[in-house]
Amino acid sequence: MKKIFKIIGITLLTLFALLLIIPFAFQGKLNDIIKRYANESVNANVEFKDASLSFIKSFPKAHISVDDLLITTFKPFENETLVSAKHIAFTMDVKELLKKASEDPLAVKSIVVEEALLTIKTDKFGNANYDIAKENENQVETDSNSSFTFDIQDYSINNSAITYIDEATAIQLFLTELNHEGHGTFSAETSELNTKTQTNVSFSLDSTMYLNNNSIKLDAIIGLDLANSKYTFKDNKGYINQLPIEFDGFVQLLDDGQDIDITFENPESDFKNFLALIPETYSKSIENVETTGNFKVKAIIKGKVTEETIPTLDISLTSNNASFKYPNLPKGINNIYLNTEIKNTTGNVDDTYVNINQLDFKIDQDVFKSAATLKNITKNMLVNANINGVLNLANLTKAYPIELETALTGILKANLNTAFDMEAIETNAYARIKNSGTASLSDFVFSSEDLNNPLHITNASLSLKADDVTLNKFEAKTGESDINATGDIKNLMGFLLSDNTLKGDFYIKSNTFKVNDFMTTEAEVETPENKEPTTSEALKIPAFLECIIHANANTVVYDNLNLKNLSGTVYIKDQQATLENLKSSIFDGSLTVSGDVSTKNETPTFNLKLGADGFDIAQSFKDLELLQSIAPIANFFQGKLNTTLSFSGDLDNELAPNLSTISGNALAELLTTNIEEKNSTLLTKLDGALNFIDFSKIDLKDLKTSLSFADGKVSVKPFDIKYNDINISVSGAHGFDQSLEYSAILDVPAKYLGSEVNQLIGKINTEEANNITIPVTANIGGSLTSPSVKTDLTSGVKNLTAQLIEIEKQKLLDQGKSKVKDMLGGLIGSNNTKTDSIKSEQKSTVTNVLQDIVSSKSTTRDSTQNNSTKETVKNVLGGLFSKTKKTDE
Repeated sequence: MKKIFKIIGITLLTLFALLLIIPFAFQGKLNDIIKRYANESVNANVEFKDASLSFIKSFPKAHISVDDLLITTFKPFENETLVSAKHIAFTMDVKELLKKASEDPLAVKSIVVEEALLTIKTDKFGNANYDIAKENENQVETDSNSSFTFDIQDYSINNSAITYIDEATAIQLFLTELNHEGHGTFSAETSELNTKTQTNVSFSLDSTMYLNNNSIKLDAIIGLDLANSKYTFKDNKGYINQLPIEFDGFVQLLDDGQDIDITFENPESDFKNFLALIPETYSKSIENVETTGNFKVKAIIKGKVTEETIPTLDISLTSNNASFKYPNLPKGINNIYLNTEIKNTTGNVDDTYVNINQLDFKIDQDVFKSAATLKNITKNMLVNANINGVLNLANLTKAYPIELETALTGILKANLNTAFDMEAIETNAYARIKNSGTASLSDFVFSSEDLNNPLHITNASLSLKADDVTLNKFEAKTGESDINATGDIKNLMGFLLSDNTLKGDFYIKSNTFKVNDFMTTEAEVETPENKEPTTSEALKIPAFLECIIHANANTVVYDNLNLKNLSGTVYIKDQQATLENLKSSIFDGSLTVSGDVSTKNETPTFNLKLGADGFDIAQSFKDLELLQSIAPIANFFQGKLNTTLSFSGDLDNELAPNLSTISGNALAELLTTNIEEKNSTLLTKLDGALNFIDFSKIDLKDLKTSLSFADGKVSVKPFDIKYNDINISVSGAHGFDQSLEYSAILDVPAKYLGSEVNQLIGKINTEEANNITIPVTANIGGSLTSPSVKTDLTSGVKNLTAQLIEIEKQKLLDQGKSKVKDMLGGLIGSNNTKTDSIKSEQKSTVTNVLQDIVSSKSTTRDSTQNNSTKETVKNVLGGLFSKTKKTDE
């Protein structure tokens, strides 16, 4: 007995070893089988990571698996993915592996597909990406010569997805989280397939979404008539979200499409079925919801699906006097009447229409009624809708489990009719938009990404007539700002239905208007690794707004400025605000502004022209960083300022100028200005270098100058100022970082330049000496807080002394010439017949006179000067005497 068990054990162990070893012998053949099938069957690029064979996993059958399968298509869908799959497994009889290529095709028993993605696409020319089967000239039109036959007993598709896109008919179908399994036999001409399916479905036709990630469950027995390609649904029950649906009918494949005949309805009529139709994300748990009334869905879908036609449709949803109340909410919704039809009687897709004949409900005492018709829904949809009722918006969340970021409040009253086509909405063809009626909203709070603060509408009322919407009243607050507006609104329907631009012409009054209250915030700041993200708020002009605003405000707050009695016009378009004739009172003067501010790009920009009339210098330079940078020295002025300033550049996240980017020019005029010297390091340094000037007494009245600035540097054109009888010319540049590069050229009278110079002037005592001036240059560098002042005063005094000595010399020469002329006058005018002794006597007298002149002034000059003077006199006399000699001759 022990021997028998031993033999059995050895035999089983040997068989098991063989089952492990044999697959390695077939490995090369397995790869050949897959490659042969791929090459013989498809015009596509087939790749896979690995293929394996096992006799253990599905014993006694062979188990073949392929990992990371990828099939990509050729033109016209070149390199697009048709199929990708993480894992595919087949089972078949072992004998199938021993067949040669020329023998019968392989018979597959079961298939398992894991994590597959199938993308089926048809372009607008009718080309299909799944049309990859090769044509075989030798192939007989039977299934006998196919590479595979399907004698399948089980198959499953797990965690997969299917995408179907038909560009010609504008159909898109998405199946996600697909899990499907089936059991049956495909080899017989007629058989049954038992299936279970669960997936999420999204379906759109011509950009209209009919199903949006709706959960679908289906347990179906499908009759297979393979000879006629007809599939019949038997004993089927499915779920759309939580709504149970029973259906029957068939789908038959035709050469030019499919023939469909399906009917379905919900087996129960309780109104809870309506809540079950709503996606669970919005309806939440409905098990304990109290309901009354009924709800019924019926549908008949019958006809052919071809390139030109769809099946006819007759789908209805009805409910009469129903109600529901969630157990954890304080209010319920009552008197619900619903009568909706979706129909197509011709099979032409363009003839599909939706009639919402009645949609009424009541919350507390508020009754809301509506009806609408939607036609031509696949092309230019035609809409005709009526709304009449009152709705307390706060009650919506008290009666239905809807989750909102901001709680709704306010009372909506409406009695409206609107008729339009969607093309008119999209193209702003106002003549085709017909509106009538009135609407009002009170105590409403609106939050949006385009607003920095919630907008609280106290009272608003609209009148609709033809294509015009008149804003009769609009009273609102946001942040610290208040608005009172009237005007006309264009394209309100386009804004509400198609994300079009909201247009208008408004007259706005405000007591307080803070610009930041109306700006959006964006947080886009990168942070280093392992650190918490930070937020930077970027203010934006709303992209959806295009309007003209005629504004009047008592106070407008922009950055740190408070503008009083503001008036003007603002044009807003494409995230740009253009200011025209904007006037305001500020800094005890008046301000005018024109130009534009744009927030369209990532970095906001501005281009403005500013006019200031009678600004208080101290106050304006304290509050305006821009003026501080353009003219920092003005911080020490007291008085009034007129200026025109044109500048452009970037704005920061608070819409304040980024000083490092601005450029422009300015013209400034100072009125009744005094200098506060005590707080100025620069003026103190100037006082020390030029002690003959009291800078606090410089006359700046009616001073005019122009300047330009760019790249953080301000260039000042030369301008003149005066201190008593000293003229001063100033020019140079400074940086926004308060660095200084200036020069001041002073035309200084000699009398200010010290006692020695004044002694020389006293000795000379001539008009020329008393009026003489010299230029003195003061070079100003460093910074405003740590300035440096260098002058050429020493060299100027030296030059002035030499100049005064030259004047004195010239004075002495003039005196000598005068005396000589007087003496020589007699000589030249005497009788030529006088004797030589008389002439000699006269010459001696002249020489004595000249020597007296020279010696009398010798105490005031050095020897060099005396020699020079003597030499000059000799030269003069030589000429005179030479002339006399010629006369004698």
